[in-house]
Amino acid sequence: MDNLTIAASKYTPNIIMDSSGTVSFVGKSYPENTFEFYAQVLKWIEDFFLEGSSREFILNFEISYFNSSSSKLFFDLFDILEAHSGDFKIDINWIYDEENESAEEAGEDFIEDFESLNIQLVKK
Repeated sequence: MDNLTIAASKYTPNIIMDSSGTVSFVGKSYPENTFEFYAQVLKWIEDFFLEGSSREFILNFEISYFNSSSSKLFFDLFDILEAHSGDFKIDINWIYDEENESAEEAGEDFIEDFESLNIQLVKK
């Protein structure tokens, strides 16, 4: 399985997906066509779980701002992670700036919505 890197733009985060099972999203997310932008990301994650070469998956999620369509996409992403949480050790680090209350609250909302996932709030 190949690594995948997508450079940040004004509207999209920097995404690094390592075949060892460590994935990071850093930046803002409000692309014009969210589902088109993230299609290859979701496919990579599905392929990672199908291949199963690593039994651990770590998502470092540091998105300072995202729009409603990105929020829907992140729910879909977390649904995929939740579906595989019985077979893989999945850790999600929700990293937020202590000044950004909305990012912290969004992390808390995801924790409530996905109780079976190990989501840790990480203040930076």
